[in-house]
Amino acid sequence: MKQQEEICCPVFDLEKWNEKTFHWDHKKFLKATVPTFFHIPLSPMIGNRIKKLMKLAESSNVLPQNKEDVLLLFTDPHAFKSEIYLSVTADIPKARNAALSGTFLGKVFDGAYSDIPKFMRQMERFLEGKHEKAEKYYVHYAYCPKCAKKYGHNYMVLFAQV
Repeated sequence: MKQQEEICCPVFDLEKWNEKTFHWDHKKFLKATVPTFFHIPLSPMIGNRIKKLMKLAESSNVLPQNKEDVLLLFTDPHAFKSEIYLSVTADIPKARNAALSGTFLGKVFDGAYSDIPKFMRQMERFLEGKHEKAEKYYVHYAYCPKCAKKYGHNYMVLFAQV
């Protein structure tokens, strides 16, 4: 009998994130950076950084209890560096801790990673309808590439800090 491949990412709840407003007051994250080439991450490095962040958070017991509440945010401050933020419940001594504060509007998209510029334009139109303007964008990918293939969707939440 063939064993079914394990799905590591929980089923994504669109309603929880789509067109919702989030007020974060020093929301805790672990932070890492990864080099990019014109906003394209170097694949092996990004996976290694994420595994390292997850291992540190798990061993320190600071991941949110509900796996569906775990956020892995990406932002590109410039063309040659991405920042990765993993949501946690507490700071870890000697780790690269970070906190995000402010109002964030979330909108869910489904598509290829290369569609992000198109999704950002759609997000800008959405924000205009709310008389808001993004100061900065963060992207949360709901599924790892293997789970996106298994579920048949590549959901991502675009968070606009307004």
